Amino acid sequence: MSGPAPAGPARSPWWIPAFLASSAPLPGPARRLLGAISLALLFESYDQALLTVALKQVAESFGVAESDLGGLLGLVHLGAVAAFLLIPLADRWGRRGLFLGSLVGLSLATFLCAFAQSALQYVALQMLARAFLVTCAATALVILSEELPAAQRGFGIGVAGAVGAVGHGLGILLFAGIELAPQGWRALYGLGLLPLLLLPRLRREVRETQRFAREREGAAPSARRPGHLPGWWAPVRELARQHPARSLAVAVLGACSAGGFAAAFNLSAFHVQVRHGWLPWQFTAMALAGGAVGIVGHPVTGRLADALGRRGVGFALLAGFPALALAFYHGPGWLLPWVWVPLVFAITGGETLARTLSVELFPTSSRGTASGWLQLSSSLGRSFGLFAVAALTPAGGSNVPALSLVVCAPLLAGMVVWALPETGGRELEEI
Repeated sequence: MSGPAPAGPARSPWWIPAFLASSAPLPGPARRLLGAISLALLFESYDQALLTVALKQVAESFGVAESDLGGLLGLVHLGAVAAFLLIPLADRWGRRGLFLGSLVGLSLATFLCAFAQSALQYVALQMLARAFLVTCAATALVILSEELPAAQRGFGIGVAGAVGAVGHGLGILLFAGIELAPQGWRALYGLGLLPLLLLPRLRREVRETQRFAREREGAAPSARRPGHLPGWWAPVRELARQHPARSLAVAVLGACSAGGFAAAFNLSAFHVQVRHGWLPWQFTAMALAGGAVGIVGHPVTGRLADALGRRGVGFALLAGFPALALAFYHGPGWLLPWVWVPLVFAITGGETLARTLSVELFPTSSRGTASGWLQLSSSLGRSFGLFAVAALTPAGGSNVPALSLVVCAPLLAGMVVWALPETGGRELEEI
């Protein structure tokens, strides 16, 4: 069992902007932990960005038609189903080991995508990367929720999301030069090995959470045996049996919000290039300029949710998303950058609220599994939304009409958030 991180200077890592760090000061160990987790999540977001920005180029390499893109993306997101087999281990073996191991798996799978020789190989490797990506993200959120002070928990998770979203910016920035890069889109995936260079630092900074350590000390001996299969399944069984209503609410929240978000975001780069004739650098300019503002949705939403409550803030973001998405896909070209800013803000803010609620609503013994449950539901929602776009798009036709239906799903997610108990500012044990 690892002890608490050693004391040190109470300053934030350089990759967390000073204005974010100073707006809600954290104790020194919590700052270092937040810095390490957010740095890892940066590379998680980088992999996700490549699936969006390079979609047109990947499709052209493997001869995938526009009417089949939804199916291809849906299969990729189904890879996260496998993550639900891994994430409950966070409640059996611990948060730290699963977090570090999944980051290594994500790095290797992303790198291997650069060598895919067919659409089938690419999809298979992306599914594997998605499984590790979801496991890494879910476990990271559990670590933060258990270690950050209650009054700043939502804000801290938001900061991690904001720094992680810089990975999207990195992918988008590199995409601007995709036509000049050796091997094109494959070069972008080749950078997937970079997280391995961070592993020594992460091993030092990320310790096992104190809440899990206390829970493990009080567990039955059979439950401490890592290889004990019934013990592995126990958190899943406990989650469904003891918290059925909250489990169902989290599932609907995750599936409906992610389904709409994925349909709107994953097809955005393809849409502006095909429908409006934009060049890659033009999409990059819009995504970086607008996304820089939209990314702030993570910490701003977390801060607002800490101050005003999760329910009202979450409902406003999720219920307002469909109108923004419809404006983006049906508006003229000059309008797109102006809609892009609030669109990204709604996506990042909505994701922050969903992730925060999924770990706050459940006890320590089931918190890792609950986070995995949200990720599983979100992944199935993404796949279903993208499959729906593919199924409703006629062969050789535009996917915009079908997409316009799917982006309305977050409205139902907003209603679910409104019906949940308020968790803002309360200790996890009290909730």
